[in-house]
Amino acid sequence: MSVYVAKTDKVELRVHETVDVLSTNLAEYISELSDASIKERGVFTLALSGASIVALMGKLCESPYKRTVDWAKWYVFFADERAIGRNHADSTCKQVRDNLLSKVSHVYSINDSVPVEQAAKEYEFVIRQLVKTRMISVSEIHDCPKFDLVLLEMGPDGHIASLFPNHAVLNLEEEWVTYVTDSPEPPPERITFTLPVINSASNVTVVVTGVNKAEAARMAVEDTDQESADVPARMICPVNGKLVWFLETAAASMLQNVEFPEQT
Repeated sequence: MSVYVAKTDKVELRVHETVDVLSTNLAEYISELSDASIKERGVFTLALSGASIVALMGKLCESPYKRTVDWAKWYVFFADERAIGRNHADSTCKQVRDNLLSKVSHVYSINDSVPVEQAAKEYEFVIRQLVKTRMISVSEIHDCPKFDLVLLEMGPDGHIASLFPNHAVLNLEEEWVTYVTDSPEPPPERITFTLPVINSASNVTVVVTGVNKAEAARMAVEDTDQESADVPARMICPVNGKLVWFLETAAASMLQNVEFPEQT
């Protein structure tokens, strides 16, 4: 078996035999969500986080997806982004434009010519304007945008987007977009969606690869005694949406309540 699926009341876990299988199934999953959103609303709004995500989405540029995906109706945002020049090699926006979504004209990047605090405010303003026009849906529960998909990767310390363990930004409730000036990973300055925005999405997908993330994955998925702020990924719980974790076997190797396929 190349994929094992386990479901609980709050989350669906999809454990994949290899990273390549994960990438293929992730492309299929995103394509299906795109088709459904475009049929329902005429657009597909995607917020993504992390350079590794861009690489894992690469199968979307291959057959059959490169011909069947309606790229013109995609609106792409960044759930977090480094406060560096958009042409910098480490810019997620640059990697998206160069390697993946060259066909997408609606890519909303942060302003890299202003201080990070101002960049966060400007990015939130752009999103608020698109919510007013209903290009981005609005949450039925509270005042937040409702993206069709927020696609995240988890770090070895359990962080998601640029929401790091025990950081003050984890407690923000009013802001949609905030900024970090003391990231424990370089570069120190970043913008990031807040938890209420992530948890308002119709679909949230967390992608985890690598044995170095196995312990954090276990704590995020199974360790109910762990303080949530210690592992921010545990705080991902869509209010009125679907949460799916895509893991490969090494990243899932410490899960105790899930059987998973062995690599062949």
